[in-house]
Amino acid sequence: MTNTSKPGWKTKLHDIIYEAETPAGKLFDVILLITIIASIILVMLESIKSLDERFHSFLNISEWVITILFSIEYIARIITVKKPIKYITSFYGIIDLLSTLPKYISLLFGGIHALAALRALRLLRVFRILKLARYLGASQTLTSALKASKAKISVFLFAVLILCIIFGTLMYLIEGEASGFSSIPVSVYWCIVTLTTVGFGDIHPVTPFGQFIAALIMILGYGIIAVPTGIVSAEYTNRHKNDDPKSPEDEVHLNSQSCENCLAENHKDHAEYCYNCGEKLFE
Repeated sequence: MTNTSKPGWKTKLHDIIYEAETPAGKLFDVILLITIIASIILVMLESIKSLDERFHSFLNISEWVITILFSIEYIARIITVKKPIKYITSFYGIIDLLSTLPKYISLLFGGIHALAALRALRLLRVFRILKLARYLGASQTLTSALKASKAKISVFLFAVLILCIIFGTLMYLIEGEASGFSSIPVSVYWCIVTLTTVGFGDIHPVTPFGQFIAALIMILGYGIIAVPTGIVSAEYTNRHKNDDPKSPEDEVHLNSQSCENCLAENHKDHAEYCYNCGEKLFE
């Protein structure tokens, strides 16, 4: 049974802004992504002093135009949903607000407009435009694998931290302040940098025994890096096997349809009601 009531202008505008299945929705999202990319490029160019001095007026005006457009979009997203607080407090709602405010705040505090680069997070909406929602099941499997592995990884990281404290203290006693190991915290910092194979080189041992300990830490670092990866990979493999559909008929196809009431997305194709709140979905 389909909904025969005629949707109002808010519903139509909601479908354009929040969904990517209709031609108008696709066009809106493509224009939005292009605008976001243009805004990020403008912020990056403005950080180059030579370009900013030469094209400051153009860059500033362009940024204001984009900021005003984003402000209008943000307001439109609020007024087209039944529960605005749901959108305002959602992940995308917070990102949309943070990507709009810096330019206004820069009127009071100079230089803070560079935070507009946070708009890059809005590019996550590309999942909706490219219809990648069907692959979100894989991300959910990975998320559940990470959650299932958190106890093992936490114990492992705690053990690594203890090793860093022990080795850091040992290096402090061996090398001393003359070699840059001025305190135990600094020595622990060096141990963490060495163990993770980052190796900034700002501190390094000079005594033969200290270099021997450092070599052991470096070798240990390669093995330690592989442990969390193995834990998560094993858990992911197990869950992926359990979640795989047994036949093509079992595969669930999702779309980008967004609930006007609770903003839930990724509904099944041809769904009539929201899986989250039960609200009637307009097709």
